[in-house]
Amino acid sequence: MSRQAARLLVAVLASLWLAACAHAPVAIGPDPVGEDIAARMMADIEVLASDEFGGRKPGTPGGKATYEYLERRMGEVGLVSGTNDPGSYWRMPVDLVATEPQTGRLTLGEGRAAVTLAENEAAVFTPRRRALAAGGPGTGVPVVFVGYGDGSVLGDALAGAVALMLADPGRDTARRDALFVQRATAVVTVLPDAGALAAVRAAEERGKLELASEERDTLSAYITDAALARVIGEKRWAMWKREAKKGDFAPLELNLALSIEATADRREFPSQNIIGMIPGTQPGSGAVLLLGHWDHLGECGPASAADRICNGAADNASGIAMMLELARRLKAGPPLGRDIYVLATSAEEAGLLGARAFVKSPPLPLSSIVAALNFDMMAVAPAGSPLGFIGRGRTPALDTVILGELARSGRMIGDQNLADSFLQRQDGWALLQAGVPTVLLSGTYGSRAVLDPFLTTHYHRPGDKAEVLEMGGAVEDLLLHEDLIRVLADPARYPAPAAP
Repeated sequence: MSRQAARLLVAVLASLWLAACAHAPVAIGPDPVGEDIAARMMADIEVLASDEFGGRKPGTPGGKATYEYLERRMGEVGLVSGTNDPGSYWRMPVDLVATEPQTGRLTLGEGRAAVTLAENEAAVFTPRRRALAAGGPGTGVPVVFVGYGDGSVLGDALAGAVALMLADPGRDTARRDALFVQRATAVVTVLPDAGALAAVRAAEERGKLELASEERDTLSAYITDAALARVIGEKRWAMWKREAKKGDFAPLELNLALSIEATADRREFPSQNIIGMIPGTQPGSGAVLLLGHWDHLGECGPASAADRICNGAADNASGIAMMLELARRLKAGPPLGRDIYVLATSAEEAGLLGARAFVKSPPLPLSSIVAALNFDMMAVAPAGSPLGFIGRGRTPALDTVILGELARSGRMIGDQNLADSFLQRQDGWALLQAGVPTVLLSGTYGSRAVLDPFLTTHYHRPGDKAEVLEMGGAVEDLLLHEDLIRVLADPARYPAPAAP
Protein backbone atom coordinates (compact mmCIF):
# COMPACT_ATOMS: atom_id res chain seq x y z
CA MET A 1 0.00 0.00 0.00
CA SER A 2 1.34 3.45 -0.93
CA ARG A 3 1.99 6.11 1.73
CA GLN A 4 -0.77 8.27 0.20
CA ALA A 5 -3.25 5.40 0.30
CA ALA A 6 -2.29 4.64 3.90
CA ARG A 7 -2.86 8.26 4.88
CA LEU A 8 -6.25 8.17 3.13
CA LEU A 9 -7.22 4.98 4.98
CA VAL A 10 -6.25 6.51 8.32
CA ALA A 11 -8.30 9.61 7.54
CA VAL A 12 -11.33 7.54 6.58
CA LEU A 13 -11.07 5.41 9.74
CA ALA A 14 -10.66 8.52 11.89
CA SER A 15 -13.71 10.15 10.35
CA LEU A 16 -15.74 6.99 10.93
CA TRP A 17 -14.55 6.87 14.55
CA LEU A 18 -15.48 10.51 15.13
CA ALA A 19 -18.89 9.97 13.57
CA ALA A 20 -19.49 7.00 15.83
CA CYS A 21 -18.46 9.00 18.88
CA ALA A 22 -21.01 11.68 18.02
CA HIS A 23 -23.83 9.20 18.53
CA ALA A 24 -22.40 6.80 21.10
CA PRO A 25 -21.89 7.10 24.85
CA VAL A 26 -18.45 8.16 26.02
CA ALA A 27 -16.40 5.10 27.05
CA ILE A 28 -14.58 5.40 30.39
CA GLY A 29 -12.35 2.61 31.65
CA PRO A 30 -11.06 -0.52 29.94
CA ASP A 31 -13.93 -2.91 30.54
CA PRO A 32 -16.86 -2.75 28.07
CA VAL A 33 -18.88 -5.45 29.82
CA GLY A 34 -19.06 -3.70 33.16
CA GLU A 35 -17.05 -6.02 35.39
CA ASP A 36 -14.82 -3.20 36.60
CA ILE A 37 -17.86 -1.00 37.21
CA ALA A 38 -19.53 -3.70 39.27
CA ALA A 39 -16.35 -4.35 41.25
CA ARG A 40 -15.86 -0.69 42.10
CA MET A 41 -19.47 -0.30 43.21
CA MET A 42 -19.31 -3.49 45.24
CA ALA A 43 -16.18 -2.27 47.04
CA ASP A 44 -18.12 0.74 48.37
CA ILE A 45 -21.22 -1.33 49.11
CA GLU A 46 -19.25 -3.85 51.17
CA VAL A 47 -17.84 -1.08 53.35
CA LEU A 48 -21.11 0.80 53.81
CA ALA A 49 -23.12 -2.37 54.45
CA SER A 50 -20.55 -3.92 56.81
CA ASP A 51 -21.38 -4.69 60.43
CA GLU A 52 -18.78 -2.09 61.43
CA PHE A 53 -21.14 0.62 60.15
CA GLY A 54 -23.95 -0.82 62.27
CA GLY A 55 -26.78 -0.22 59.80
CA ARG A 56 -25.96 3.49 59.24
CA LYS A 57 -28.61 4.93 61.54
CA PRO A 58 -28.40 8.72 62.01
CA GLY A 59 -27.24 9.75 65.47
CA THR A 60 -25.18 6.60 66.02
CA PRO A 61 -21.44 5.88 65.66
CA GLY A 62 -22.29 3.99 62.46
CA GLY A 63 -24.01 7.05 61.05
CA LYS A 64 -20.99 9.22 61.81
CA ALA A 65 -18.65 6.63 60.26
CA THR A 66 -20.82 6.68 57.14
CA TYR A 67 -20.67 10.36 56.39
CA GLU A 68 -16.98 10.48 57.25
CA TYR A 69 -16.42 7.69 54.73
CA LEU A 70 -18.43 9.58 52.12
CA GLU A 71 -16.35 12.71 52.67
CA ARG A 72 -13.18 10.73 52.00
CA ARG A 73 -14.60 8.98 48.95
CA MET A 74 -15.91 12.19 47.40
CA GLY A 75 -12.43 13.64 47.73
CA GLU A 76 -10.88 10.54 46.17
CA VAL A 77 -13.31 10.69 43.25
CA GLY A 78 -12.21 14.26 42.61
CA LEU A 79 -15.27 16.20 43.72
CA VAL A 80 -15.04 19.60 45.34
CA SER A 81 -17.30 21.03 48.03
CA GLY A 82 -20.92 21.52 47.04
CA THR A 83 -22.02 23.33 50.19
CA ASN A 84 -21.08 26.83 48.97
CA ASP A 85 -20.09 27.38 52.60
CA PRO A 86 -16.35 27.97 53.21
CA GLY A 87 -16.82 26.96 56.83
CA SER A 88 -18.22 23.51 56.02
CA TYR A 89 -16.52 21.73 53.15
CA TRP A 90 -18.72 18.64 52.65
CA ARG A 91 -21.34 18.81 55.38
CA MET A 92 -24.80 20.36 55.45
CA PRO A 93 -26.18 19.89 58.99
CA VAL A 94 -29.54 18.20 59.43
CA ASP A 95 -30.78 18.96 62.94
CA LEU A 96 -32.95 16.12 64.22
CA VAL A 97 -35.15 15.40 67.23
CA ALA A 98 -35.80 11.81 68.33
CA THR A 99 -38.66 11.17 70.75
CA GLU A 100 -39.88 7.99 72.38
CA PRO A 101 -43.01 7.90 74.56
CA GLN A 102 -42.60 7.04 78.23
CA THR A 103 -45.84 7.57 80.18
CA GLY A 104 -49.34 8.81 79.43
CA ARG A 105 -52.53 9.28 81.41
CA LEU A 106 -56.05 10.46 80.52
CA THR A 107 -58.50 11.27 83.34
CA LEU A 108 -62.15 12.16 82.77
CA GLY A 109 -64.33 13.95 85.34
CA GLU A 110 -63.19 15.68 88.51
CA GLY A 111 -63.13 15.14 92.24
CA ARG A 112 -64.68 11.89 93.39
CA ALA A 113 -66.14 11.38 89.92
CA ALA A 114 -62.72 11.38 88.23
CA VAL A 115 -61.81 8.20 86.32
CA THR A 116 -58.29 7.48 85.07
CA LEU A 117 -58.60 5.22 82.04
CA ALA A 118 -56.72 1.94 81.66
CA GLU A 119 -54.10 1.28 78.97
CA ASN A 120 -56.59 -0.67 76.85
CA GLU A 121 -58.97 2.31 76.96
CA ALA A 122 -56.73 5.34 76.34
CA ALA A 123 -53.23 6.45 75.33
CA VAL A 124 -51.48 9.84 75.40
CA PHE A 125 -48.37 11.03 73.51
CA THR A 126 -46.23 14.17 73.32
CA PRO A 127 -42.82 15.11 71.83
CA ARG A 128 -42.05 17.12 74.97
CA ARG A 129 -40.29 15.71 78.00
CA ARG A 130 -43.47 16.42 79.97
CA ALA A 131 -46.81 17.87 78.89
CA LEU A 132 -49.94 18.51 80.94
CA ALA A 133 -53.35 19.92 80.00
CA ALA A 134 -56.61 20.27 81.90
CA GLY A 135 -59.91 21.34 80.39
CA GLY A 136 -63.56 21.71 81.23
CA PRO A 137 -65.59 23.58 83.88
CA GLY A 138 -63.56 25.74 86.21
CA THR A 139 -60.29 25.44 84.24
CA GLY A 140 -60.73 28.29 81.80
CA VAL A 141 -59.93 25.82 79.01
CA PRO A 142 -62.97 24.79 76.94
CA VAL A 143 -63.43 21.23 75.69
CA VAL A 144 -64.74 21.52 72.13
CA PHE A 145 -66.36 18.63 70.24
CA VAL A 146 -65.58 18.99 66.51
CA GLY A 147 -67.16 15.70 65.39
CA TYR A 148 -65.83 14.64 61.99
CA GLY A 149 -64.53 18.12 61.15
CA ASP A 150 -61.24 19.88 61.75
CA GLY A 151 -62.53 22.86 63.73
CA SER A 152 -61.54 25.29 60.97
CA VAL A 153 -64.92 27.05 61.18
CA LEU A 154 -63.89 28.29 64.62
CA GLY A 155 -60.66 29.95 63.50
CA ASP A 156 -58.82 31.63 66.37
CA ALA A 157 -61.62 30.72 68.78
CA LEU A 158 -60.10 27.22 69.05
CA ALA A 159 -56.79 28.54 70.37
CA GLY A 160 -56.06 27.15 73.83
CA ALA A 161 -58.97 24.68 73.78
CA VAL A 162 -58.94 20.89 74.07
CA ALA A 163 -60.49 19.42 70.90
CA LEU A 164 -62.41 16.14 70.90
CA MET A 165 -62.81 14.54 67.47
CA LEU A 166 -64.34 11.35 66.09
CA ALA A 167 -62.00 9.09 64.14
CA ASP A 168 -62.44 9.12 60.37
CA PRO A 169 -59.81 6.80 58.82
CA GLY A 170 -57.77 8.40 56.07
CA ARG A 171 -58.46 11.93 57.30
CA ASP A 172 -57.41 11.82 60.92
CA THR A 173 -53.79 12.95 60.55
CA ALA A 174 -54.71 15.97 58.43
CA ARG A 175 -57.56 16.92 60.77
CA ARG A 176 -55.37 16.58 63.85
CA ASP A 177 -52.68 18.71 62.20
CA ALA A 178 -55.28 21.37 61.35
CA LEU A 179 -56.43 21.50 64.97
CA PHE A 180 -52.88 21.99 66.21
CA VAL A 181 -52.29 24.68 63.58
CA GLN A 182 -55.27 26.46 65.17
CA ARG A 183 -53.32 26.21 68.45
CA ALA A 184 -55.46 23.63 70.22
CA THR A 185 -53.84 22.76 73.55
CA ALA A 186 -54.54 19.07 73.05
CA VAL A 187 -56.47 16.84 70.65
CA VAL A 188 -58.41 13.79 71.85
CA THR A 189 -59.38 11.29 69.14
CA VAL A 190 -62.22 8.83 69.82
CA LEU A 191 -61.35 5.45 68.25
CA PRO A 192 -63.92 2.76 67.42
CA ASP A 193 -62.49 -0.02 69.61
CA ALA A 194 -59.53 -1.39 71.57
CA GLY A 195 -58.00 -2.88 68.41
CA ALA A 196 -57.73 0.54 66.80
CA LEU A 197 -56.18 1.89 70.01
CA ALA A 198 -53.63 -0.95 70.07
CA ALA A 199 -52.64 -0.12 66.47
CA VAL A 200 -52.09 3.55 67.38
CA ARG A 201 -50.08 2.60 70.45
CA ALA A 202 -47.87 0.21 68.45
CA ALA A 203 -47.15 2.90 65.84
CA GLU A 204 -46.43 5.65 68.37
CA GLU A 205 -44.28 3.54 70.68
CA ARG A 206 -41.75 2.94 67.91
CA GLY A 207 -40.73 6.55 68.45
CA LYS A 208 -40.33 9.37 65.95
CA LEU A 209 -37.50 11.17 64.24
CA GLU A 210 -38.25 14.68 62.98
CA LEU A 211 -36.49 17.74 61.65
CA ALA A 212 -36.00 20.15 64.53
CA SER A 213 -37.27 22.93 62.27
CA GLU A 214 -40.55 21.09 61.68
CA GLU A 215 -41.26 19.87 65.19
CA ARG A 216 -44.49 21.04 66.81
CA ASP A 217 -45.50 21.21 70.43
CA THR A 218 -48.38 18.73 70.54
CA LEU A 219 -50.31 16.67 73.08
CA SER A 220 -52.38 13.89 71.50
CA ALA A 221 -54.74 11.55 73.36
CA TYR A 222 -56.74 8.58 72.11
CA ILE A 223 -59.75 6.98 73.78
CA THR A 224 -62.03 4.14 72.78
CA ASP A 225 -65.67 4.82 72.02
CA ALA A 226 -66.79 2.37 74.72
CA ALA A 227 -64.60 3.96 77.40
CA LEU A 228 -65.93 7.46 76.72
CA ALA A 229 -69.53 6.22 76.72
CA ARG A 230 -68.95 4.37 80.01
CA VAL A 231 -67.60 7.45 81.78
CA ILE A 232 -69.92 10.19 80.51
CA GLY A 233 -73.02 8.07 79.90
CA GLU A 234 -74.08 6.18 76.82
CA LYS A 235 -77.16 8.33 76.11
CA ARG A 236 -75.24 11.59 76.24
CA TRP A 237 -72.46 10.23 74.05
CA ALA A 238 -74.94 8.77 71.54
CA MET A 239 -76.62 12.18 71.31
CA TRP A 240 -73.32 13.94 70.58
CA LYS A 241 -72.48 11.44 67.86
CA ARG A 242 -75.90 11.89 66.23
CA GLU A 243 -75.33 15.64 66.18
CA ALA A 244 -71.94 15.17 64.53
CA LYS A 245 -73.51 13.34 61.58
CA LYS A 246 -75.85 16.20 60.70
CA GLY A 247 -74.98 18.28 57.68
CA ASP A 248 -75.30 21.53 59.61
CA PHE A 249 -73.27 20.35 62.60
CA ALA A 250 -71.24 23.08 64.29
CA PRO A 251 -68.55 22.46 66.94
CA LEU A 252 -69.93 22.69 70.46
CA GLU A 253 -68.44 23.21 73.88
CA LEU A 254 -68.90 20.24 76.23
CA ASN A 255 -69.53 20.15 79.94
CA LEU A 256 -66.73 17.64 80.34
CA ALA A 257 -63.75 17.81 82.68
CA LEU A 258 -60.55 16.07 81.66
CA SER A 259 -56.86 15.95 82.47
CA ILE A 260 -54.16 14.82 80.04
CA GLU A 261 -50.53 14.10 80.94
CA ALA A 262 -47.64 12.54 79.04
CA THR A 263 -43.85 12.25 79.14
CA ALA A 264 -41.29 11.33 76.50
CA ASP A 265 -37.61 10.53 76.19
CA ARG A 266 -36.28 13.26 73.95
CA ARG A 267 -32.91 13.62 72.20
CA GLU A 268 -31.78 16.45 69.95
CA PHE A 269 -28.78 15.80 67.71
CA PRO A 270 -27.26 16.82 64.37
CA SER A 271 -26.81 14.55 61.38
CA GLN A 272 -25.29 15.51 58.04
CA ASN A 273 -26.13 15.67 54.38
CA ILE A 274 -22.90 15.30 52.40
CA ILE A 275 -22.59 17.17 49.11
CA GLY A 276 -19.87 17.53 46.50
CA MET A 277 -19.80 18.84 42.98
CA ILE A 278 -18.10 18.77 39.59
CA PRO A 279 -17.85 22.37 38.37
CA GLY A 280 -19.14 22.89 34.85
CA THR A 281 -17.50 24.87 32.10
CA GLN A 282 -20.50 27.18 31.62
CA PRO A 283 -21.22 28.95 34.92
CA GLY A 284 -24.76 30.17 35.28
CA SER A 285 -26.21 27.56 32.92
CA GLY A 286 -27.84 25.56 35.72
CA ALA A 287 -27.03 22.31 37.47
CA VAL A 288 -27.82 18.60 37.48
CA LEU A 289 -28.35 17.05 40.91
CA LEU A 290 -27.62 13.41 41.76
CA LEU A 291 -28.94 12.28 45.12
CA GLY A 292 -29.35 9.17 47.24
CA HIS A 293 -29.81 8.51 50.94
CA TRP A 294 -26.92 7.12 52.98
CA ASP A 295 -28.91 6.11 56.09
CA HIS A 296 -30.58 2.86 57.04
CA LEU A 297 -32.29 1.41 60.13
CA GLY A 298 -29.45 0.37 62.41
CA GLU A 299 -30.56 -2.64 64.44
CA CYS A 300 -34.01 -3.75 63.34
CA GLY A 301 -34.01 -7.52 63.78
CA PRO A 302 -35.93 -9.25 66.61
CA ALA A 303 -34.38 -8.85 70.05
CA SER A 304 -33.77 -12.59 70.23
CA ALA A 305 -32.06 -12.81 66.82
CA ALA A 306 -28.36 -13.62 66.53
CA ASP A 307 -28.03 -11.01 63.78
CA ARG A 308 -29.96 -7.80 64.44
CA ILE A 309 -28.11 -5.38 62.16
CA CYS A 310 -30.04 -4.24 59.12
CA ASN A 311 -27.05 -3.58 56.87
CA GLY A 312 -28.97 -1.94 54.03
CA ALA A 313 -26.80 -3.13 51.15
CA ALA A 314 -29.46 -2.56 48.50
CA ASP A 315 -31.23 0.08 50.58
CA ASN A 316 -29.24 2.19 50.02
CA ALA A 317 -25.52 1.44 49.96
CA SER A 318 -26.12 0.50 46.32
CA GLY A 319 -27.46 3.95 45.42
CA ILE A 320 -24.55 5.71 47.12
CA ALA A 321 -22.04 3.42 45.41
CA MET A 322 -23.62 4.10 42.01
CA MET A 323 -23.43 7.86 42.55
CA LEU A 324 -19.76 7.64 43.50
CA GLU A 325 -18.92 5.55 40.44
CA LEU A 326 -20.94 7.86 38.20
CA ALA A 327 -19.13 10.87 39.64
CA ARG A 328 -15.77 9.19 39.00
CA ARG A 329 -16.65 8.45 35.37
CA LEU A 330 -18.12 11.90 34.74
CA LYS A 331 -15.06 13.57 36.26
CA ALA A 332 -12.73 11.42 34.11
CA GLY A 333 -14.63 12.07 30.90
CA PRO A 334 -15.03 15.13 28.69
CA PRO A 335 -15.82 18.39 30.54
CA LEU A 336 -19.49 19.06 31.24
CA GLY A 337 -21.19 22.39 30.66
CA ARG A 338 -23.37 22.43 33.76
CA ASP A 339 -22.36 21.87 37.37
CA ILE A 340 -23.02 18.37 38.70
CA TYR A 341 -23.99 18.19 42.39
CA VAL A 342 -23.72 14.87 44.24
CA LEU A 343 -25.87 14.76 47.39
CA ALA A 344 -25.95 11.97 50.00
CA THR A 345 -28.94 12.60 52.26
CA SER A 346 -29.52 11.62 55.86
CA ALA A 347 -32.70 10.31 57.53
CA GLU A 348 -34.64 9.26 54.45
CA GLU A 349 -36.00 6.25 56.30
CA ALA A 350 -37.66 8.52 58.88
CA GLY A 351 -39.61 10.49 56.28
CA LEU A 352 -37.28 12.02 53.65
CA LEU A 353 -35.89 14.31 56.34
CA GLY A 354 -32.49 14.96 54.79
CA ALA A 355 -34.02 15.79 51.41
CA ARG A 356 -36.53 18.09 53.09
CA ALA A 357 -33.69 19.83 54.94
CA PHE A 358 -31.88 20.30 51.62
CA VAL A 359 -35.01 21.88 50.11
CA LYS A 360 -35.37 24.22 53.10
CA SER A 361 -31.77 25.43 52.88
CA PRO A 362 -30.24 24.59 49.49
CA PRO A 363 -26.66 25.53 48.61
CA LEU A 364 -27.84 26.67 45.16
CA PRO A 365 -31.17 28.09 43.97
CA LEU A 366 -33.60 25.24 43.47
CA SER A 367 -34.78 26.94 40.29
CA SER A 368 -31.29 26.45 38.81
CA ILE A 369 -31.54 22.64 39.00
CA VAL A 370 -32.59 21.56 35.50
CA ALA A 371 -32.93 17.91 36.56
CA ALA A 372 -32.46 15.75 39.65
CA LEU A 373 -31.83 12.00 39.51
CA ASN A 374 -32.47 9.93 42.63
CA PHE A 375 -30.65 6.64 43.30
CA ASP A 376 -32.37 4.25 45.70
CA MET A 377 -32.16 0.42 45.84
CA MET A 378 -30.13 0.18 42.63
CA ALA A 379 -28.79 -3.40 42.84
CA VAL A 380 -31.83 -5.67 42.85
CA ALA A 381 -32.61 -6.30 39.17
CA PRO A 382 -30.69 -8.66 36.88
CA ALA A 383 -29.37 -7.49 33.52
CA GLY A 384 -32.05 -7.11 30.87
CA SER A 385 -34.80 -6.10 33.30
CA PRO A 386 -37.39 -3.51 32.25
CA LEU A 387 -36.83 -0.04 33.66
CA GLY A 388 -38.91 1.51 36.43
CA PHE A 389 -39.57 5.19 35.68
CA ILE A 390 -40.60 6.94 38.91
CA GLY A 391 -41.71 10.53 38.30
CA ARG A 392 -42.81 10.02 34.71
CA GLY A 393 -45.28 12.64 33.53
CA ARG A 394 -44.18 15.31 35.99
CA THR A 395 -41.76 17.16 33.68
CA PRO A 396 -42.49 16.68 29.95
CA ALA A 397 -39.16 18.11 28.76
CA LEU A 398 -37.18 15.77 31.02
CA ASP A 399 -39.38 12.83 30.04
CA THR A 400 -38.59 13.47 26.37
CA VAL A 401 -34.84 13.26 26.96
CA ILE A 402 -35.20 10.10 29.06
CA LEU A 403 -37.41 8.39 26.50
CA GLY A 404 -34.91 9.28 23.79
CA GLU A 405 -32.05 7.70 25.74
CA LEU A 406 -34.15 4.60 26.39
CA ALA A 407 -34.91 4.26 22.68
CA ARG A 408 -31.22 4.62 21.83
CA SER A 409 -30.18 2.03 24.42
CA GLY A 410 -32.97 -0.43 23.68
CA ARG A 411 -34.20 -0.41 27.30
CA MET A 412 -37.92 -1.03 27.82
CA ILE A 413 -40.12 0.67 30.40
CA GLY A 414 -41.76 -1.75 32.82
CA ASP A 415 -44.86 -1.67 35.02
CA GLN A 416 -45.73 2.03 35.31
CA ASN A 417 -48.31 1.45 38.04
CA LEU A 418 -45.64 -0.23 40.16
CA ALA A 419 -43.22 2.65 39.63
CA ASP A 420 -45.92 5.23 40.39
CA SER A 421 -46.68 3.53 43.72
CA PHE A 422 -43.20 4.55 44.94
CA LEU A 423 -43.45 8.22 43.95
CA GLN A 424 -43.99 9.55 47.48
CA ARG A 425 -41.75 6.97 49.17
CA GLN A 426 -38.38 8.28 47.96
CA ASP A 427 -36.31 11.44 48.34
CA GLY A 428 -37.28 12.71 44.91
CA TRP A 429 -40.75 13.47 46.24
CA ALA A 430 -39.40 16.22 48.50
CA LEU A 431 -37.75 17.85 45.48
CA LEU A 432 -40.78 17.43 43.22
CA GLN A 433 -42.93 19.18 45.81
CA ALA A 434 -40.48 22.09 45.67
CA GLY A 435 -40.76 22.30 41.88
CA VAL A 436 -37.48 20.53 40.99
CA PRO A 437 -37.78 18.14 38.00
CA THR A 438 -36.87 14.80 39.57
CA VAL A 439 -36.98 11.15 38.54
CA LEU A 440 -35.77 7.77 39.78
CA LEU A 441 -34.80 5.31 37.05
CA SER A 442 -34.01 1.71 38.02
CA GLY A 443 -34.71 -1.82 36.95
CA THR A 444 -35.59 -2.48 40.60
CA TYR A 445 -38.99 -0.85 40.08
CA GLY A 446 -39.73 -2.21 36.60
CA SER A 447 -41.56 -5.41 37.48
CA ARG A 448 -43.04 -7.18 40.46
CA ALA A 449 -41.21 -10.34 39.44
CA VAL A 450 -37.98 -8.51 40.29
CA LEU A 451 -39.07 -6.39 43.25
CA ASP A 452 -41.46 -8.57 45.23
CA PRO A 453 -38.96 -11.34 46.14
CA PHE A 454 -36.61 -8.70 47.55
CA LEU A 455 -39.38 -6.98 49.50
CA THR A 456 -40.58 -10.22 51.07
CA THR A 457 -37.18 -11.62 52.02
CA HIS A 458 -34.62 -8.83 52.51
CA TYR A 459 -36.21 -5.36 52.58
CA HIS A 460 -35.72 -3.67 55.98
CA ARG A 461 -34.38 -6.93 57.37
CA PRO A 462 -30.93 -8.16 58.44
CA GLY A 463 -30.81 -10.15 55.18
CA ASP A 464 -30.16 -7.04 53.05
CA LYS A 465 -26.45 -7.83 52.71
CA ALA A 466 -23.92 -7.31 49.95
CA GLU A 467 -23.84 -10.99 48.99
CA VAL A 468 -27.51 -11.01 47.91
CA LEU A 469 -27.20 -8.11 45.47
CA GLU A 470 -27.65 -8.38 41.72
CA MET A 471 -25.13 -6.16 39.93
CA GLY A 472 -26.08 -6.86 36.30
CA GLY A 473 -29.00 -4.46 36.25
CA ALA A 474 -27.07 -1.96 38.35
CA VAL A 475 -24.35 -1.68 35.67
CA GLU A 476 -26.97 -1.19 32.97
CA ASP A 477 -28.69 1.50 35.03
CA LEU A 478 -25.39 3.26 35.67
CA LEU A 479 -24.47 3.38 31.98
CA LEU A 480 -27.95 4.70 31.13
CA HIS A 481 -27.56 7.44 33.73
CA GLU A 482 -24.11 8.36 32.47
CA ASP A 483 -25.40 8.94 28.94
CA LEU A 484 -28.45 10.78 30.25
CA ILE A 485 -26.42 13.08 32.51
CA ARG A 486 -24.13 14.03 29.64
CA VAL A 487 -27.19 15.18 27.68
CA LEU A 488 -28.73 17.02 30.63
CA ALA A 489 -25.44 18.71 31.49
CA ASP A 490 -25.11 20.16 27.97
CA PRO A 491 -27.08 23.44 27.69
CA ALA A 492 -27.07 23.13 23.91
CA ARG A 493 -28.67 19.68 23.95
CA TYR A 494 -30.97 20.33 26.92
CA PRO A 495 -31.90 23.98 27.30
CA ALA A 496 -33.10 24.98 30.75
CA PRO A 497 -36.90 24.49 30.88
CA ALA A 498 -38.89 27.71 30.89
CA ALA A 499 -40.13 28.81 34.32
CA PRO A 500 -43.83 27.94 34.85
